[in-house]
Amino acid sequence: MSALGVYVSVPFCRAKCSFCNFASGVFGDAQMQGYVGRVCEEIRGARGYGAGLGVGVAESVDSVYLGGGTPSLLTAGMFGEVFGALRGEFAVNAGSEITCECAPGQVSEGSLEGMLGVGVNRVSFGVQSFVDAEGAGVGRMHTGEACRKEIRRMLGAGLRVGVDLICGLPGQTFESWKYSVGEAIASGVEHVSVYMLEVDEGSRLGREKMAGGARYGAGVLPEDEAVADWYVAACEWLEEAGLGQYEISNFGVKSRHNLKYWRREGYLGFGMDAHSMLRDGVGGVRWAGTAAMGEYLGGMGARGFVRTVERVGIEGAFEEALFTGLRQVEGVSLRELRGEFGGLVDGMDFGQAGLVEVCGDRVRLTRAGRLVSNEVFGRLLEGVVV
Repeated sequence: MSALGVYVSVPFCRAKCSFCNFASGVFGDAQMQGYVGRVCEEIRGARGYGAGLGVGVAESVDSVYLGGGTPSLLTAGMFGEVFGALRGEFAVNAGSEITCECAPGQVSEGSLEGMLGVGVNRVSFGVQSFVDAEGAGVGRMHTGEACRKEIRRMLGAGLRVGVDLICGLPGQTFESWKYSVGEAIASGVEHVSVYMLEVDEGSRLGREKMAGGARYGAGVLPEDEAVADWYVAACEWLEEAGLGQYEISNFGVKSRHNLKYWRREGYLGFGMDAHSMLRDGVGGVRWAGTAAMGEYLGGMGARGFVRTVERVGIEGAFEEALFTGLRQVEGVSLRELRGEFGGLVDGMDFGQAGLVEVCGDRVRLTRAGRLVSNEVFGRLLEGVVV
């Protein structure tokens, strides 16, 4: 059984960004400490829970990812508690990739010491924009200079560093977008994630946009066509700088943890709204925790944890393999798909139209196809010529 990936959800923020629709928020110290204790309890019960679902849980782990929220708000003691529980239940392999998401300006010396003390060797900064006005406009609490300073600080501490950027922020222009991408490249980070802004009703920005209002910059959002062009330009700039694209949103040195999602390798999620997937032959089992803090903290003792569970059969597994595989620039191997799913592959029609290309044994999205990937996936699964 191959080593697992572990995701720990840390849903704490100092302020919630206007575009955010994640299960995160601002909580007090007592809730944070109670939450950490609850996560540790969940970790200690993981093996038994997997057995109850009829799937085995591997003994070893080779990637740990603390996401949020802002995990860097944890104290050194909290980091120690979480990793004490993890190492009590799993063998964390030597050379494991251990990542912590951080917000620039929100990593205290104590937190940094705590991160280094438990083995964190990679940080991911939610920069979003190096342009001060763009960041402030969506509720970010840092400046471009603070981002540059924090990146230098983390590199100086011996950590691998990645940054997240968002394309399509309110008030953003082609020139300001090019500036942010250029600053990310110049900073010397090994990894850049580029996300096109999603505006939906789960965020304050999305609700304002749908209501026709102007708060949170809803009235100055760039047009979708422009955002698509900026994304394509960023792909070219990053490639030219040596940060090769390996997934729709990701460039540079590959994240071992995220590759587990795209390759359908087993992973466990702990904490609020965390997701898990363990393989069971071709199929598997998925489960997810509640997205409500009250339910997560209140389900202690005999009531257990609030979760939803889904059994994944061969057809569902095939859809996942196609969806996650085509997110990767290298695409999917037809030989491997046929070996695992047999005749399901033979019903696929990989039409060209500039969105999908077949190169020998591999099927992959073109750069244009990556812009409309969900539409392409849907058409492929319906057997419609793309």
